[in-house]
This record gives sequence, C-alpha cells and structure tokens, in this order.
Amino acid sequence: MKIVFAGTPEFAASALAALLQTDHEIVAVYTQPDRKAGRGQKLTASAVKQLALQHGLPVLQPLHFKASTEEGLAAQAELKALNADVMVVAAYGLILPQAVLDTPKYGCLNIHASLLPRWRGAAPIQRAIAAGDAETGITIMKMAAGLDTGDMMYKTACAIEAHDTAASLHDKLAAQGAEAVAAVLQSEQALQRYLQAREVQDEALTVYAHKLSKAEAQIDWTQDAASIDRNIRAFNPWPVAFIALDESNNLRVWGSLLSQENAQAQAAGTILAIDKQGVHVACGDEQAVCLSSLQWPGGKPLNAVQILQTQKLTVGQIL
Repeated sequence: MKIVFAGTPEFAASALAALLQTDHEIVAVYTQPDRKAGRGQKLTASAVKQLALQHGLPVLQPLHFKASTEEGLAAQAELKALNADVMVVAAYGLILPQAVLDTPKYGCLNIHASLLPRWRGAAPIQRAIAAGDAETGITIMKMAAGLDTGDMMYKTACAIEAHDTAASLHDKLAAQGAEAVAAVLQSEQALQRYLQAREVQDEALTVYAHKLSKAEAQIDWTQDAASIDRNIRAFNPWPVAFIALDESNNLRVWGSLLSQENAQAQAAGTILAIDKQGVHVACGDEQAVCLSSLQWPGGKPLNAVQILQTQKLTVGQIL
C-alpha cells in the first residue's frame, strides 16, 4: 500500500521506523516545521524528519491544512496528489480537517497512547500515571473530526509499574504503538478487516487528559504521599515537579518513592530524615515520600548519596 506518515516527536519516529521495515511504500512524511531548540536556539528538525531524511523520504512541513487560506488549500491539494491508500498519524501536532481525513482511500489512522475512550487529549501518558491507573496502552483508531473520538480498531495493554515515569512509560508505549500499527497494516486485507470490525467509543467512559502546565508541577505537601509520588513520576521529564525555594528559585524533583518513615503528628512538608535513599518528607496523610533525585538551580540532578553529601537540607526543615 501507499502510505503517508504524519508525526513529529520520538514517539512517532518509532512508528515510522516500524513501517520502514514493511513492504509498503511511504510516499511522503509530514511533520511540524523545524523549531528552535537547545541553548543556542538553533532550528532543529523533528525526530520524524531526521529519520525520514536518513531514508530519503520526501518531507512536507505545512503550517496547517485550513481551507480558509491559500496555504491550507495548497497543502490539501498536495496531499491529494500523493494518492495514498492510508495516512498514519502519531503525535503530529496539527489539527486535520475532515477534507484531509477523507483524502486517503482508507482514511487516516491515529496511534494514541491510551486505552480509549479513557485519556483522550494531549497528555494521556502523564495523566494515567498521576491518576494511579494500573494499566494504559495503545489504541489504533480511524480518525474523526473530534478530539480522539474516532472508532477503535486495535488495542494493546501496558501495565504501569510503581517505578514508571512518564519517560519510561513513553518508551514502552512508543514500542507498542509501532508494533500495533504494523499489525493493523500487515496487508491491505488486514486493514480492511480491522476497519470493518472497528468499535464506536463509549462516550460515558470518556476521560480527558488535559495539557500539562508548569504551575501544577509545584508539589503540594498537603496532598497524600501516593499522589505526590505519582505526580513526581508523571511530570518527569516535563514539566518536572518542583519545590519553590523562594520567589525566583525552584528545587526540581526528578525521582521519588514511598517512604516508611513515621510522619505522624508532623507538619506537611517537614523533612523527617536524609539518608542513602533520599530526603524523606511528611505529607498531608501522615505518610511520607522519599525524594531520590534533586536538582538545585544552576546545578545538575543529584542522586540520594550526592544529596546527603551536599548538606543543603536539614532534618526538621519545612519545604
């Protein structure tokens, strides 16, 4: 089959890499325009663009597909001229109007990092960890005009472990997403079977994974220990949980685990102990969480032993 691929970050690059191993013809790759990145703020190609160029694939980077502008209409016409059988979309970052969704012969398929209809939206991986879900997964859906509302074609589950961060779970799901889309597109006949058997999402089970904000990454010690631990893991690698040291400086928290320290009758935020596991802090439910990796302003992330050696924190201090 002739496939158009649309995606931007590493999650999408994993899927493109899997499709490159098949017999299908990838006629074009769509990705977001190059963005400034790093300290030097140099224009940087997306992970998908870099992989596409390595394999000599045509790369297209329209700003949008809106029919209300000449640029959008031109982008729609360019896609139509590719005469693709199917378009595979993974974390692309652009809204696709109905005209685009209807262009390929079999429509557009999306690789979504949750078990839909739970966690539609921008941050499904992080929200699943923060909510304490036991599992998440991948859903391949036939795209519709709404936000992640398309019919479900294929699902694969992934357990969320007690130590998982958004980064580690992302990598597991990227691999699962690549396998899942390759299975659905094993052949044109397989794709037709999955399309015929697709399921409508139950709107009553919908949960939205709202976009992350830096403000919500500030640790609220009045919360229970389990919630604080989950948030720390959910916000790694972005926006990174933090403790406000003063108005302009934050102590970033990269890692944590639940602590066995006795926090009864201790004010929330009180440092109970500092040892080779990390910094044990009392939480709102009289349980404690252990901060295992911290980063002071201008420094690098430190592990528990390094934190102990810095002697920047003291037992009894309230964070």
